[in-house]
Amino acid sequence: MTPEIRRLGRADYQPTWRAMQRFTDERGDATADEIWFVEHPPVFTLGMNASRAHVLAPGDIPVVQIDRGGQVTYHGPGQLVVYPLIDLRRRRLGLREMVVALENAVIGYVGSLGVSARGRREAPGVYVGEAKLASIGLRIRRGASYHGMALNVSLDLEPFQRINVCGYPGLTVTRLLDLVPGMDPAGAVERVARDLTPFLLRSLGYTEDSRDTETGAHGPHSAMSTESQAVSSR
Repeated sequence: MTPEIRRLGRADYQPTWRAMQRFTDERGDATADEIWFVEHPPVFTLGMNASRAHVLAPGDIPVVQIDRGGQVTYHGPGQLVVYPLIDLRRRRLGLREMVVALENAVIGYVGSLGVSARGRREAPGVYVGEAKLASIGLRIRRGASYHGMALNVSLDLEPFQRINVCGYPGLTVTRLLDLVPGMDPAGAVERVARDLTPFLLRSLGYTEDSRDTETGAHGPHSAMSTESQAVSSR
């Protein structure tokens, strides 16, 4: 069963988060997986057990505590956020395999642009040198994933200076705009979403004939039951 690709454009963080929760709670055994691509207005998000001590000077950017693992990260315009809403049991993926699949999708994609990147077992995400290009934060509930991955494309990096990124004082971040010579920032997030899609589908073990829509409506689904987990590099 191939996933539906939903391109949500720019959407507020909290309604998108609540929509992911509803989708996960209502999905059934026959529900198709979905992958959402979105940009968010500026927001800092904190994991369930995150320390607010890592939020150094948020200023006028809101801080939202959410139900993933990990510490604090930033989302803003110019960052591609990918939410894979996937039945992990059906795909026979464990939590670690899911994290590696997301990392490998980005590593393969940026490699096609001439950028050498890597993952780190001790701190999940994608790095170019010692700088973080993409962060990963997942929640697993009832056997399915939500939350996901944030890839820095062309966003203003200044807000990352207001936090200890992912709980690591001094951790630097980078973005594709500074790594790919000649990248046009206009429409860059949409282009990256389009070009990343086949790498993401292959890394997750799908065929590439997924249905692609510009926005999503999330109807009711029957319930399943398992425990929930959370993991993050944020």
